[in-house]
Amino acid sequence: MTNTAREAGAAANHAATNKNIKYSQLSNTHVFILVAIETGGTWHHQPVELVQEIGKRTTNITGDVRESIFLFQQLSVALQRGNAVSFQNTFTAS
Repeated sequence: MTNTAREAGAAANHAATNKNIKYSQLSNTHVFILVAIETGGTWHHQPVELVQEIGKRTTNITGDVRESIFLFQQLSVALQRGNAVSFQNTFTAS
């Protein structure tokens, strides 16, 4: 049982565990990095590390040290938009 109502990040951690189990066979042939982000914005540590690595590599190309920040901002806005669409779809048309 998860403590999603009592602990920030519990849902992301639970989802990450389930994804690791579900896709465990992929590691034999692919590089698998799970992404688990709660609708409230709490991230599992693996996608944070992935975005930081992408940001570092992008910084090496562009020279702009803010690349990781920009990427986190873009992904956060995308999450908010997705949440808004999901919320909006709960209303019934009259």
